[in-house]
Amino acid sequence: MTAAGFQGLRYAVVIPTVGRAGLTVCLRALAAATGPGPVRVVLVDDRRGAPRNPLPVEIPAELRPITSVVPGRARGPAAARNTGLRVAGPVPWVVFLDDDVVPGPTWCDDLARDLAAADGRTAGVTARIIVPLPTDRAPTDWERNTAGLATARWITADMAYRREVLEAVGGFDERFPRAFREDADLALRTQAAGWALAVGTRTTTHPVRPAGRWVSLRVQAGNADDVLMNRLHGRSWWRRADAPRGRLPRHLAVTAAAATAVSCAVAARPVAATACAALWLAGTAEFAWSRIAPGPRTRDEIVSMALTSALIPPVATWYWLGAQMRHRRTPPLSPPGTAAATRPGAAPVPERVLP
Repeated sequence: MTAAGFQGLRYAVVIPTVGRAGLTVCLRALAAATGPGPVRVVLVDDRRGAPRNPLPVEIPAELRPITSVVPGRARGPAAARNTGLRVAGPVPWVVFLDDDVVPGPTWCDDLARDLAAADGRTAGVTARIIVPLPTDRAPTDWERNTAGLATARWITADMAYRREVLEAVGGFDERFPRAFREDADLALRTQAAGWALAVGTRTTTHPVRPAGRWVSLRVQAGNADDVLMNRLHGRSWWRRADAPRGRLPRHLAVTAAAATAVSCAVAARPVAATACAALWLAGTAEFAWSRIAPGPRTRDEIVSMALTSALIPPVATWYWLGAQMRHRRTPPLSPPGTAAATRPGAAPVPERVLP
């Protein structure tokens, strides 16, 4: 496509934000990137109490005329992206960015080529995510966790979608309150409706955010989203989304061993209590070592892994059980070919890589 053709590609950028410092860095990189820029940038301020506190961001001069800051509903990135989509206007493409990513120096040029290469059946084009890791030591557990974003499919840290497709499939499912699985859910619904998804050529850096000792406990809330995914898409969604299964079955077993040990001790059954306690200890030790061994093995990292490895199984079990109750009546989505499907009779289309 000619340069003039690239300039004719119109797109908006939607960034849900909770006020991270990285938002200014993201906008500066977007403004500095070579190529045809967006016609509109929508920042969805999803902080609680956002209308009372100005968003802490410095918008580059180049982007100020086209940038809007709108309040979200503090219901998570899925709801915030839907809000941004409604505000973005009648553009053919909407690009979703996270507020802590850094678009590459040729991002706008590369995006234009990605969109130009998308055929009529392509609903969305994802970027190639780069997660920088330390070169002078082994990465920590949290750094390794973040590095998984580099291989995640359809990640909305940088994902372009056709507006017409988003409207046809109903946008993001707001029952997903976290930045977890809402992107896979949308992608699976899009493919089930007969559209294709592609891997683009543009690159975006996702730095590892600073995190405290207990961050691994907070991310266990994602187990609730996996329950919703099972209800909506069936258990085969793991394979179709190429998603790692994680350790939930082991967490359930370790938690059951701990609970049984306590019950047996209360019931004055010392032999059974000792056996169950030994199973809990063995499971916890194996889990802790699996996280310590590939890491830097510093004193702080070892202490963090030991503490959180004992707490993660019951926390994961708690979220899983709560979601089982909450979503027990959630019906599965209609399969392709039914009246509820967006494009009746269309077969799912696999992911492809753009040249």
